[in-house]
Amino acid sequence: AAAEPGAGAVSKVLIVIAMQAEMLPLVHRFQLLEVPTGESIFPKGAPWARYCGNYKGLHIDLVWPGKDPALGVDSVGTLSAALVTHASIQFLKPDLIINAGTASGFKAKGAGVGDVFLKSDVVFHDRRIPIPVLGLYGNGARKTFHLLNELAPPLFQVGKLSTGDSRDMSPHDVLEILSNGATLKDMEGAAVAHVADMFSTPAIFVKAVTEIVDGEKPRAEEFLQNLTAATKALDQAVAEVVNFVCGKCLSDL
Repeated sequence: AAAEPGAGAVSKVLIVIAMQAEMLPLVHRFQLLEVPTGESIFPKGAPWARYCGNYKGLHIDLVWPGKDPALGVDSVGTLSAALVTHASIQFLKPDLIINAGTASGFKAKGAGVGDVFLKSDVVFHDRRIPIPVLGLYGNGARKTFHLLNELAPPLFQVGKLSTGDSRDMSPHDVLEILSNGATLKDMEGAAVAHVADMFSTPAIFVKAVTEIVDGEKPRAEEFLQNLTAATKALDQAVAEVVNFVCGKCLSDL
């Protein structure tokens, strides 16, 4: 049910995304405009970029950590994701965050290339602290704001997301991911969730599968081969989520 005007409907959505290839389809879909450097809310020297616009009564901000100044590659990983999420929450004060991106999937858990997941839980797999209680902190398990009842299959699959700062997996990572029961692994989600939770901002996690961890193809090759198709699926999925959110209060979600 749509919320009455002035009754607390979601009005500001922040999309946090890690890679330029993932970001560009959404910029075009929602007709977002890049904020000029001279008008940036971000600290001087930060390579982060912000795009904004209005869509069906929502104000949408999309933030991207940008390119590494020295190497010219996407600033992927938990550090960049946490920093840009923190700054964006402080300055933009969104009602809702959508962390959108691509991820690796596990065939044994039912993931296939091109599948799109809403994540029910997020967790880290590479913050191993074998000390009582600190181990739970390192694991960082959090439930997400996930819209599962409304947007579950056939539109989306549902599963747990495990986050780490490496694309490959050490034997320790494999054991942690198996223990966590994750369906997908990425390099940003749990970091975004940590910051969002810290500042009491609901966050939804939408991930499209680019490659299969436990498959037969080399993962880097499969990632590059499927990135374009996965970003198209991600674009459509994020549009479904945004359209669903339009006109609703958080309590309706």
